[in-house]
Amino acid sequence: MAAATPGRHRAVTLSLPPLTERPHTAPPAPRRVDAPAWPDVTARPRTRPGHTAVARLLVGRALARLPLRTATGAGRSAGTGPTLILHDPDAFYRRIGGQGLIGFGESYMAREWDSDDLPGLLTVLASHLDELVPAPLRRLRGAWVSRRPDAQRNTVTGAKENVSHHYDLSNALFELFLDETMTYSSAVFTSFPARPEALPDAQHRKIDRLLDLAAVGPGTRVLEIGTGWGELALRAAARGADVVSVTLSTEQRDLARRRIAAAGLGDRAEVRLCDYRDVEGSYDAVVSVEMIEAVGADFWPVYFTALHDALAPGGRIALQAITMPHERMLHTGRTHTWISKYVFPGGLIPSREAIEQNATAAGLRVACDHGYGDHYAETLRLWRERFTAHAAQVDALGFDDTFRRMWELYLAYSEAGFRSHYLDVRQLLLTRTAPRSAERRR
Repeated sequence: MAAATPGRHRAVTLSLPPLTERPHTAPPAPRRVDAPAWPDVTARPRTRPGHTAVARLLVGRALARLPLRTATGAGRSAGTGPTLILHDPDAFYRRIGGQGLIGFGESYMAREWDSDDLPGLLTVLASHLDELVPAPLRRLRGAWVSRRPDAQRNTVTGAKENVSHHYDLSNALFELFLDETMTYSSAVFTSFPARPEALPDAQHRKIDRLLDLAAVGPGTRVLEIGTGWGELALRAAARGADVVSVTLSTEQRDLARRRIAAAGLGDRAEVRLCDYRDVEGSYDAVVSVEMIEAVGADFWPVYFTALHDALAPGGRIALQAITMPHERMLHTGRTHTWISKYVFPGGLIPSREAIEQNATAAGLRVACDHGYGDHYAETLRLWRERFTAHAAQVDALGFDDTFRRMWELYLAYSEAGFRSHYLDVRQLLLTRTAPRSAERRR
């Protein structure tokens, strides 16, 4: 997909009309967008007759009721709050009329709109999500949204391609905005607002809570599903545990192995390029941090069965998962979204109910469940601020302006999800209620 292969080829220029009233942030200069790499961003949106007019009417009315302002070449609306700056209102509404929220995101990537407070604006929108479309019209949302492509299903082959799309972009890219622990999941802070220098300790605090939850200590046989860049495996090995960590990302595997070797823990921690469905052996503790979101609903039964079957008698599973309300999960699972198109193909955030239902069906019990979504909002704020501060370095790595806007929107969009409590993040303890199955379900 385009986001995985940024480049500089033949480009088109977006002409952005100036604002007659200067907003909080000045209008951006025209930018070149790499048309071959970003075809749906540069192409003129195709909209069914009437969809643009309906989008203009519904979105315009909804925005007028929300605690935010809009600014166009004709001026700025009254009120207070974050400002939605429409550089090209016609294109903005045409994209939304044609592709809904995918169009909203592509319009930002195309520099057709901006904001003086992007996460604040997105938080307002996320907090009033159910008010954006009148209830009688929600039944017609199928006319505006697309089904998820079958190619994104997380089969053994598809899962590797989906993981590579995001995690194999460049280790150097992630190093620009993550802290030195290279931990890409929610931290646990002791105070808000969190300071940037507090992030490494906050990530270790999160990891230690998970290891404590799974009772990891000297001699514990640990399976980690989803390596990241190896920090959890390092801390588990430092406790005296014997760790096997599996990932589908070659970039993550290579860096994690180097970090483990540099720490002198190669005899206690092993990183394998392996699908969770192919894991063998029996472990006292299984830990999986924000990996379930990449599994896909079709394969959640297989995932929880794999967790169950990897667990030795009396063992414990520590699971960290992002969650969303169940009804929203069901709707999102049927919909091709901007996030699934550009950022996490094949991904789906589960609900607490979906986790419990699938765990129970696999012979597992949720013994402990703790949520701390506000901590994720702070984690994402620190990542976003660090990413935007390193724009020149992102460009030097070969990622273009459209990619940077995509990534900025992704980080701000995610932060807004947690600030509005549309999303949560939870640490769960799972234990077995049934013996290992005779054979793993595929």
